[in-house]
This record gives sequence, C-alpha cells and structure tokens, in this order.
Amino acid sequence: MSFPIKMVVFDMAGTTVQDHDEVLHCFQAACTQTGIIADTARLNALMGVSKLEVFHLLWREQLGTSDGVEARAHDSFVRFKDILENYYRNEAEVVPTEGALEAFDWCRTNDIRIALNTGFYRSVTDIILQKLGWDKGLNAHYIGGNDSIIDFSITSEEVSQGRPSPHMIHKAMQVFGITAAQLVVKIGDTPVDLLEGRNAGCFLSLAVVNGTHSRAELQMLDNDGLLDSLLALPAFLESRLRMG
Repeated sequence: MSFPIKMVVFDMAGTTVQDHDEVLHCFQAACTQTGIIADTARLNALMGVSKLEVFHLLWREQLGTSDGVEARAHDSFVRFKDILENYYRNEAEVVPTEGALEAFDWCRTNDIRIALNTGFYRSVTDIILQKLGWDKGLNAHYIGGNDSIIDFSITSEEVSQGRPSPHMIHKAMQVFGITAAQLVVKIGDTPVDLLEGRNAGCFLSLAVVNGTHSRAELQMLDNDGLLDSLLALPAFLESRLRMG
C-alpha cells in the first residue's frame, strides 16, 4: 500500500460497542432527576462529548450564566454515573457492534494499532472492557501487548479536554511514538467524533451510520466517509490506501 496507517482510533459506545440509545436514556434520566430541561434531540447531539462537560454545558444553557453551574453539573454527573454504572453492571448485554472484531483482526494483520477512546470516564469504561474481555493483556496504563485484543484505551477524564478536542488522539499517538496524525484514522458514530478526527489532523475522519446517528444526520457534516458498519472498514481503507 502506498500510504501506511499506523493506528486506527475507534470510539466505543455506538461504534465498537452496541448502543441502542441506552446511554441516551441514562442521560435523560439524570437530567430529569436533577432538574435539567433538555429534549432528546439536544442530548443526542452531545453524544460523544465528555459527560461532565455535557452537564456543564446544559446547566449554562439553562441558567444563562456560569453562576452555580459547577455545583449543579457535579451533582448531575454523580447521578448520571450512578445510573450508567448500574445499567452496565446489572442490566446491559455488552456486545461488539457488527464488524468490530473483524476490523480489529484486519488491523492486527496489517500491523495497525487499535486504540479505543470514549467520552465515558474510566470506571464505566473498565466495566465495558471487562464484560467484552477487551481488557485482556492491558497493563496498568491500559496499553496492550502481544496477546491483547486492543492496544490502548483512553477516556476523556485522562486528558485536559475531551472531544471534540484532539487530546485523546494525540495522547494515543504519543504512547506509540506516532509523530504524524496523517498516519492515523479516526472512526466514530457522532458529530464530535468526526470533528475530533479533523481537529487532530487525521488522515481520515470516518463514521458508521448504525450507531447513535443516522446517515442523514451525519452526511451534512465534514467527513471522509460514512460506513454502514465497521464490517465495511477494511475494504474502505484498502481502497483509499490504493488511491494514495
């Protein structure tokens, strides 16, 4: 291939992990229980953003000021964490999305690093990884080895700013000594995933349309490709790499 890729950065919920609006429902419940008024469309537009940042934003929008936002956002976030962790621990059937494991296998075959990033925080991310078995072979810094399924896991709380900031992608690049973002592909299922890839300067910023956002919602946004599922990713990348 004429243009090598060193790493693919995959989003989690909705991209590599099935999400049938469960996270959205957890958001809605936390908002209702803590006094935030926000409709489904507004919340869905914020999927992929750091969850604590979402509550700061929603409270600023509702109050029209920054006064009192910090404490209210903290309370909403704590309630959301309780709801979300209970869901993933006790109710959720956590399974990969269509084509996720095949995409991982393709990356492995082609010596491409597999990084997972997410707007979730670490404790719930660990629950998901453990239920999937994707924590296998990860060290204390969430870096994989020869027998690991993924090569790296990073969450929004482990950088100074979450998506659409490029910090999680840049951190993953640093871990593996990748100095050029043009050697990295980003794929997610939300507008902020696409923007994150752009902000990081990735070779391609892609999205799947079988997650939290439809093709109609995503096609109006700046992107390098919209895929029916991750099952289409290997052929899509091979085609783009042949093009140079």
